[in-house]
Amino acid sequence: MKKRVSLSAVLLVTVMAASPAWCVEVTGHVRVKGRTVAGLPTIIYAESTEGRTPVRPGVFKIIQKNKAFIPHVLAVPAGSTVEFPNEDPIFHNVFSLSRPRPFDLGLYRSGASKTRVFLEPAAYRIFCNIHPQMTAVILVLPTSFITEAYPAGAYRLDLPPGRYRLTAWSERAQPFSMEISVGQDPVVAPELSLDESNFVQLPHKNKFGQDYPGAAYDPLEGPQPR
Repeated sequence: MKKRVSLSAVLLVTVMAASPAWCVEVTGHVRVKGRTVAGLPTIIYAESTEGRTPVRPGVFKIIQKNKAFIPHVLAVPAGSTVEFPNEDPIFHNVFSLSRPRPFDLGLYRSGASKTRVFLEPAAYRIFCNIHPQMTAVILVLPTSFITEAYPAGAYRLDLPPGRYRLTAWSERAQPFSMEISVGQDPVVAPELSLDESNFVQLPHKNKFGQDYPGAAYDPLEGPQPR
Protein backbone atom coordinates (compact mmCIF):
# COMPACT_ATOMS: atom_id res chain seq x y z
CA MET A 1 0.00 0.00 0.00
CA LYS A 2 1.06 3.56 -0.58
CA LYS A 3 2.68 5.09 2.48
CA ARG A 4 0.88 8.21 3.68
CA VAL A 5 2.49 11.09 5.48
CA SER A 6 0.95 11.54 8.93
CA LEU A 7 -0.66 14.81 9.92
CA SER A 8 2.14 15.39 12.41
CA ALA A 9 4.53 15.68 9.46
CA VAL A 10 2.55 18.50 7.88
CA LEU A 11 4.11 21.90 8.49
CA LEU A 12 1.73 24.13 10.43
CA VAL A 13 2.04 27.76 9.40
CA THR A 14 0.71 30.56 11.62
CA VAL A 15 2.28 33.93 10.84
CA MET A 16 1.30 36.86 13.00
CA ALA A 17 1.04 40.18 11.17
CA ALA A 18 0.67 42.24 14.34
CA SER A 19 1.88 42.14 17.92
CA PRO A 20 0.04 39.41 19.90
CA ALA A 21 -0.90 42.11 22.43
CA TRP A 22 -3.17 43.65 19.78
CA CYS A 23 -4.63 40.40 18.50
CA VAL A 24 -7.81 38.61 19.50
CA GLU A 25 -8.25 34.85 19.70
CA VAL A 26 -10.55 33.44 17.01
CA THR A 27 -11.52 29.78 17.37
CA GLY A 28 -13.84 27.56 15.40
CA HIS A 29 -14.47 24.17 13.85
CA VAL A 30 -14.34 22.74 10.33
CA ARG A 31 -16.71 19.95 9.38
CA VAL A 32 -15.50 17.81 6.46
CA LYS A 33 -18.12 15.77 4.65
CA GLY A 34 -17.13 12.60 2.82
CA ARG A 35 -13.52 12.39 4.07
CA THR A 36 -12.40 8.77 3.73
CA VAL A 37 -8.67 9.19 4.43
CA ALA A 38 -7.47 10.11 7.91
CA GLY A 39 -4.69 12.63 8.37
CA LEU A 40 -5.45 14.93 5.45
CA PRO A 41 -4.70 18.57 6.33
CA THR A 42 -7.30 21.34 6.36
CA ILE A 43 -5.97 24.89 6.06
CA ILE A 44 -7.72 27.92 7.56
CA TYR A 45 -6.80 31.48 6.57
CA ALA A 46 -8.18 34.99 7.02
CA GLU A 47 -8.11 38.02 4.72
CA SER A 48 -9.10 41.53 5.74
CA THR A 49 -12.18 42.95 3.99
CA GLU A 50 -11.26 46.48 5.10
CA GLY A 51 -8.04 47.01 3.21
CA ARG A 52 -4.73 45.37 2.52
CA THR A 53 -4.08 42.13 4.42
CA PRO A 54 -0.56 41.98 5.96
CA VAL A 55 1.71 39.54 4.14
CA ARG A 56 5.05 38.56 5.64
CA PRO A 57 6.93 36.09 3.42
CA GLY A 58 9.13 33.48 5.04
CA VAL A 59 11.44 30.58 4.21
CA PHE A 60 9.91 27.10 4.27
CA LYS A 61 10.95 23.59 3.35
CA ILE A 62 9.55 20.51 1.60
CA ILE A 63 11.82 17.49 2.02
CA GLN A 64 12.15 14.68 -0.52
CA LYS A 65 12.52 11.50 1.53
CA ASN A 66 11.45 7.86 1.09
CA LYS A 67 10.06 8.81 -2.34
CA ALA A 68 7.65 11.32 -0.80
CA PHE A 69 7.35 15.08 -0.37
CA ILE A 70 7.19 16.02 3.32
CA PRO A 71 4.96 17.77 4.16
CA HIS A 72 2.36 16.83 1.56
CA VAL A 73 0.59 20.20 1.98
CA LEU A 74 2.37 23.47 2.72
CA ALA A 75 0.53 26.81 3.09
CA VAL A 76 2.69 29.95 2.83
CA PRO A 77 2.26 33.72 2.44
CA ALA A 78 2.85 35.06 -1.08
CA GLY A 79 6.48 35.95 -1.71
CA SER A 80 7.81 33.10 0.42
CA THR A 81 10.79 30.94 -0.51
CA VAL A 82 10.45 27.15 -0.44
CA GLU A 83 13.50 24.88 -0.28
CA PHE A 84 13.38 21.35 -1.75
CA PRO A 85 16.27 19.31 -0.26
CA ASN A 86 16.78 15.78 -1.58
CA GLU A 87 17.35 13.48 1.41
CA ASP A 88 16.99 10.23 -0.56
CA PRO A 89 20.04 8.31 -1.87
CA ILE A 90 18.68 8.70 -5.42
CA PHE A 91 17.96 11.45 -7.93
CA HIS A 92 14.74 13.47 -7.78
CA ASN A 93 13.06 16.21 -9.77
CA VAL A 94 10.60 18.92 -8.70
CA PHE A 95 8.14 20.42 -11.17
CA SER A 96 4.68 21.95 -11.38
CA LEU A 97 2.42 22.62 -14.34
CA SER A 98 0.10 24.79 -12.22
CA ARG A 99 -0.67 28.32 -13.35
CA PRO A 100 0.15 31.13 -13.17
CA ARG A 101 3.82 30.13 -12.82
CA PRO A 102 4.68 26.57 -13.93
CA PHE A 103 8.27 25.63 -13.11
CA ASP A 104 10.83 22.84 -13.34
CA LEU A 105 13.80 22.67 -10.93
CA GLY A 106 15.45 19.94 -12.97
CA LEU A 107 17.08 16.69 -11.88
CA TYR A 108 19.37 16.72 -8.84
CA ARG A 109 21.19 14.24 -6.67
CA SER A 110 21.11 13.15 -3.04
CA GLY A 111 22.18 15.88 -0.62
CA ALA A 112 21.44 18.70 -3.04
CA SER A 113 18.71 21.31 -2.61
CA LYS A 114 16.97 23.81 -4.85
CA THR A 115 14.68 26.74 -4.04
CA ARG A 116 11.72 28.53 -5.56
CA VAL A 117 10.10 31.87 -4.68
CA PHE A 118 6.29 31.76 -4.91
CA LEU A 119 5.01 35.25 -5.70
CA GLU A 120 1.46 34.76 -6.99
CA PRO A 121 -1.32 33.26 -4.83
CA ALA A 122 -2.43 29.89 -6.21
CA ALA A 123 -2.49 26.18 -5.39
CA TYR A 124 0.63 24.67 -6.95
CA ARG A 125 0.57 20.90 -7.44
CA ILE A 126 4.10 19.57 -7.14
CA PHE A 127 5.43 16.35 -8.69
CA CYS A 128 8.63 14.44 -9.42
CA ASN A 129 9.24 13.57 -13.06
CA ILE A 130 10.86 10.26 -12.07
CA HIS A 131 8.54 8.97 -9.34
CA PRO A 132 4.81 9.41 -10.08
CA GLN A 133 3.81 8.57 -6.48
CA MET A 134 5.48 11.77 -5.25
CA THR A 135 2.88 14.56 -4.97
CA ALA A 136 2.46 17.68 -2.88
CA VAL A 137 0.50 20.94 -2.84
CA ILE A 138 1.88 24.37 -2.02
CA LEU A 139 -0.96 26.77 -1.20
CA VAL A 140 0.31 30.32 -1.72
CA LEU A 141 -1.95 32.86 0.01
CA PRO A 142 -2.34 36.66 0.00
CA THR A 143 -2.23 36.74 3.81
CA SER A 144 -0.06 35.81 6.76
CA PHE A 145 -3.03 34.79 8.92
CA ILE A 146 -2.77 31.05 8.26
CA THR A 147 -3.23 27.97 10.43
CA GLU A 148 -4.20 24.31 10.18
CA ALA A 149 -7.17 22.60 11.78
CA TYR A 150 -6.47 19.88 14.33
CA PRO A 151 -7.51 16.30 13.37
CA ALA A 152 -10.90 16.74 15.08
CA GLY A 153 -11.53 19.94 13.09
CA ALA A 154 -10.84 22.63 15.72
CA TYR A 155 -8.61 25.59 14.85
CA ARG A 156 -7.32 28.88 16.25
CA LEU A 157 -6.18 32.14 14.70
CA ASP A 158 -5.05 35.37 16.39
CA LEU A 159 -6.34 38.41 14.48
CA PRO A 160 -6.27 42.17 15.06
CA PRO A 161 -9.73 43.75 15.43
CA GLY A 162 -11.53 44.21 12.11
CA ARG A 163 -13.62 42.38 9.52
CA TYR A 164 -12.29 39.30 7.75
CA ARG A 165 -13.13 36.71 5.14
CA LEU A 166 -12.38 33.35 6.79
CA THR A 167 -11.70 30.43 4.43
CA ALA A 168 -11.33 26.68 4.90
CA TRP A 169 -9.35 24.79 2.24
CA SER A 170 -8.46 21.17 1.48
CA GLU A 171 -7.03 19.68 -1.69
CA ARG A 172 -10.13 17.48 -2.12
CA ALA A 173 -12.87 20.12 -1.84
CA GLN A 174 -13.94 23.54 -3.03
CA PRO A 175 -12.93 26.25 -0.52
CA PHE A 176 -15.61 27.50 1.84
CA SER A 177 -15.62 31.12 3.08
CA MET A 178 -17.57 33.32 5.45
CA GLU A 179 -17.17 36.82 6.89
CA ILE A 180 -16.53 37.43 10.57
CA SER A 181 -16.10 40.53 12.73
CA VAL A 182 -13.34 40.68 15.36
CA GLY A 183 -13.67 43.15 18.22
CA GLN A 184 -11.98 43.28 21.61
CA ASP A 185 -13.26 39.94 22.94
CA PRO A 186 -12.44 36.35 21.85
CA VAL A 187 -14.52 35.16 18.89
CA VAL A 188 -16.06 31.75 18.29
CA ALA A 189 -16.66 31.64 14.54
CA PRO A 190 -19.61 29.78 12.95
CA GLU A 191 -18.77 26.31 11.65
CA LEU A 192 -16.97 26.05 8.33
CA SER A 193 -17.94 23.18 6.03
CA LEU A 194 -16.05 21.33 3.29
CA ASP A 195 -17.40 18.59 1.02
CA GLU A 196 -14.86 16.01 -0.17
CA SER A 197 -17.47 13.42 -1.20
CA ASN A 198 -17.14 14.15 -4.93
CA PHE A 199 -13.34 13.98 -5.05
CA VAL A 200 -11.87 11.58 -7.61
CA GLN A 201 -8.14 10.81 -7.66
CA LEU A 202 -6.87 10.98 -11.25
CA PRO A 203 -3.43 9.98 -12.53
CA HIS A 204 -1.24 12.93 -13.42
CA LYS A 205 1.08 13.46 -16.38
CA ASN A 206 4.84 14.01 -16.31
CA LYS A 207 6.38 17.40 -16.97
CA PHE A 208 6.11 16.83 -20.72
CA GLY A 209 2.36 16.23 -20.47
CA GLN A 210 2.80 12.52 -21.17
CA ASP A 211 2.01 9.35 -19.22
CA TYR A 212 4.75 8.02 -16.94
CA PRO A 213 6.42 4.87 -18.31
CA GLY A 214 5.32 1.64 -16.66
CA ALA A 215 8.80 1.14 -15.18
CA ALA A 216 8.37 4.32 -13.10
CA TYR A 217 5.67 2.76 -10.94
CA ASP A 218 6.66 0.96 -7.76
CA PRO A 219 4.48 -2.18 -7.54
CA LEU A 220 3.87 -1.39 -3.85
CA GLU A 221 3.08 2.26 -4.35
CA GLY A 222 0.78 4.26 -6.57
CA PRO A 223 -1.50 3.33 -9.49
CA GLN A 224 -0.58 0.69 -11.98
CA PRO A 225 -0.40 1.60 -15.68
CA ARG A 226 -3.16 0.29 -17.90
